[in-house]
Amino acid sequence: MTQVVIVGAGPTGATLALLLVQHGIQVKLIEASRDFRRVFRGEALMPSGLDALKQMGLSELIAQIPHKALDGWEFILEERSLFRVDEPMEVDEQPCTLVSQPHLLEALIQKASNYQEFEFLPGKPVRDLIKQEGRVIGVTLGEEQILADLVIGCDGRNSVVRQKAGLSLEKLSNNIDILWFKLAAGSLLESENIFYSILKDRNGFGLFRSSENELQLGWGLHADDSINWKEIDWTQMLIANSPAWLAQHLQNYSHTITQPILLSVVVGRCPQWHQPGLLLLGDAVHPLSPIRAQGINMALRDVIVAANYLIPLLSKPVNHNESGLILPLIQAEREPEIIRIQQLQQQEIAQAEKLRGSALLRWLASRFAPVIRPWIRQSWLKRQQQLRQGVTQVHYLFG
Repeated sequence: MTQVVIVGAGPTGATLALLLVQHGIQVKLIEASRDFRRVFRGEALMPSGLDALKQMGLSELIAQIPHKALDGWEFILEERSLFRVDEPMEVDEQPCTLVSQPHLLEALIQKASNYQEFEFLPGKPVRDLIKQEGRVIGVTLGEEQILADLVIGCDGRNSVVRQKAGLSLEKLSNNIDILWFKLAAGSLLESENIFYSILKDRNGFGLFRSSENELQLGWGLHADDSINWKEIDWTQMLIANSPAWLAQHLQNYSHTITQPILLSVVVGRCPQWHQPGLLLLGDAVHPLSPIRAQGINMALRDVIVAANYLIPLLSKPVNHNESGLILPLIQAEREPEIIRIQQLQQQEIAQAEKLRGSALLRWLASRFAPVIRPWIRQSWLKRQQQLRQGVTQVHYLFG
């Protein structure tokens, strides 16, 4: 019998698999996709995520894959700069760093493959859970069955494991989805990579140069928008809502702008993260908003806490009674930070919605930006500290 089956080879699953096999624990890592080149993956490592990698002894992986430090954040309202904050911020020692998530996952899998206890099964979607006397004892992959002492679901916000286990996801209110575009970067943001948040009238989007040197643009699609996004001339829409320097770039590289991909944003938490023989982690149990790129950072912190409990549990013959006591402790340690991070994300959204919802407020803020800039900048900075550094203390015990 396999000791652990991990479903989902994203940052949560791949990193946890590596930590477990480093301690002699047998792991089968199952991934539905055949490769890691998905349409969209979060790639911003905040100081909290960078610190997590450092504690796990994985910082050197960043140097080996495409990565790019952000130089700052700037907010543009009605084509005027509202304020700018440089990286690293006042409370940090290191800047937010963009990484190629496909390359990071490949590096983690390669490192885990050096251990005989590790087996990677790509292109193998999980069909169901195997249960016996109320306990999860494995998974089915079509005709194949894999038995395990523990199944860990790390398969994202649309988790099959969560659905098959019947663990409910309590969704939080969210009225924003994202339309995602990519286009050629040319020399734009090459020497200074700023993450721009741009709002004009009621339209808003974010823009940055990715770790693989292409521009990525996320357009906020609101529930009360009257447009049919599938019928929009997006090149002209983006140009019309951009400051002059960006509008010119969009015009010059219009032939490289991809068709938009709709990213339906799901935000919520499971009241219960576990069942006998089963644990959920990462987006599978607490899908986050894309605001301030918390998904990968919280996932890495989930991994540290889970590993702290699971390595001692799984380094000896598994006692199912002991397992039943351990899994709730993981949730108890991680849940307070997740709750607070989701609250902070909601506060960020609420601030943006105030501007979006009031033409008068937008006019006043842009008109008097030089006067109010220091106050707005400081207010924004104050809200960022926990989103960047985390809310609770997380320490890897085996580093």
